[in-house]
Amino acid sequence: MKEYPLQFLKTPRQDPEKTPANERTRNFREIYGQYQQRDAEVQAGRCINCGVPFCEWKCPVHNYIPAWLDLVRDGNLFEAAELSHQTNSLPEICGRICPQDRLCEGACTLNDGLGAVSIGNIEKYITDEALRQGWRPDMSGVVSIGKTVAIVGAGPAGLGAADILVRNGVKPVVYDRHPLIGGLLTFGIPPFKLEKQVVETRRSILSEMGVEFVLGTEIGKDIAFDELLQRYDAVFVGTGAYTPVTGNLPGGDLPEVYQALPYLIGNINRELCLPDALQDFLDMRGKHVVVLGGGDTAMDCNRTAIRQDAASVNCTFRRDEGSMNGSQRDYQASRDEGVEFLFNRQPTKIIGTDKVTGVELMQTRLGAPDASGKAVTENIPGTEEVIAADAVIIAFGFRPSPPAWLTEHGVALLDDGRVDVSGQSAYPFRTSHEKVFAGGDMVRGADLVVTAVFEGREAARGILDYLDIN
Repeated sequence: MKEYPLQFLKTPRQDPEKTPANERTRNFREIYGQYQQRDAEVQAGRCINCGVPFCEWKCPVHNYIPAWLDLVRDGNLFEAAELSHQTNSLPEICGRICPQDRLCEGACTLNDGLGAVSIGNIEKYITDEALRQGWRPDMSGVVSIGKTVAIVGAGPAGLGAADILVRNGVKPVVYDRHPLIGGLLTFGIPPFKLEKQVVETRRSILSEMGVEFVLGTEIGKDIAFDELLQRYDAVFVGTGAYTPVTGNLPGGDLPEVYQALPYLIGNINRELCLPDALQDFLDMRGKHVVVLGGGDTAMDCNRTAIRQDAASVNCTFRRDEGSMNGSQRDYQASRDEGVEFLFNRQPTKIIGTDKVTGVELMQTRLGAPDASGKAVTENIPGTEEVIAADAVIIAFGFRPSPPAWLTEHGVALLDDGRVDVSGQSAYPFRTSHEKVFAGGDMVRGADLVVTAVFEGREAARGILDYLDIN
């Protein structure tokens, strides 16, 4: 495609087609379509190659975004795929689920009335289409060095670490208690955002590269952590953050009050037809559902309940609409699909005796900033109200869930349960145990998939240094 330096003036941003709300709420399939080659080339050509690529710096993995946009524009798909994988181990997944509106696209120079370059959709297109056409990561120059590393957790951090290690001749063996890889990518994020075949395709790619997966195996139960320390040259732990923030609301122990993650996992297990899926499935059909929280997990719960034919879904958030820190795309999709939002509302209790009948809310206002500079929400006395509910889903977030065997082996934790890697500057992401590295949500706290990928990759580089591999 011939370069036109003012393409952004001639061609508006055009995203792939999106399934209409009244159709997409009947199933759990992804709602966004895919660019065709010509559309991807034209949209990539809108990039103005500004002197300082703010999109790269806002991206947690610092993707070479303008460079692979240029390659797509010129029809060099395989080169674009190779370059994309130099910085990101899961580009087709991040292209689907990253909140680009507040990361790369939010920092795009054109995001000032002209429409940001559709970076996420192009990132997804690059890998999906390249794989369809037969592209595979180039491993021809990789020589095994005879070192092996155990990875505990097949989530984004563990997969990022495995990718870097195998590309440097180290044999990664990834353990996970689930029967499928992905962690929350598979058992958390709903299929309408990320169909699970996408994750399984990534598993096939990593296996072809030389990564070994040992699934359905729980460390500390099926295999002792001691065995990993003895068998492998180093260990990376990326077990995520699964402990829910409950809010300790009065009435929170009523049987119709559910935590977000078990609710989402139960629905995904049913969609995947996994063993014992029906006993964990929580059905919201015909119920008046109230979701508490305003982040991405709350949006996932909203949209899952809608697809289960809930009678109504109300979502409460203690701050205003502009303070929502999740994906604006997912928030808008929730609204389009019929979710009602109640902003500046703080839940104070869940109403009911033997079963849930409602949620008591109090209006809030923003007060003085706290030590972090963020305005504190204050309840406004006398503004209590009760909204009807048959079921309540709590989506206040998650804390790290460090397994007991970590501390039993001298791995230090911070006061909030995160693994402490702060004192190991010589080897990034090494814990207080010489052979153990960690990254992702269990180090940072619950965060984005792309930040977990970045930390897994950086931890792998620390392991390479520790193993004296240059």
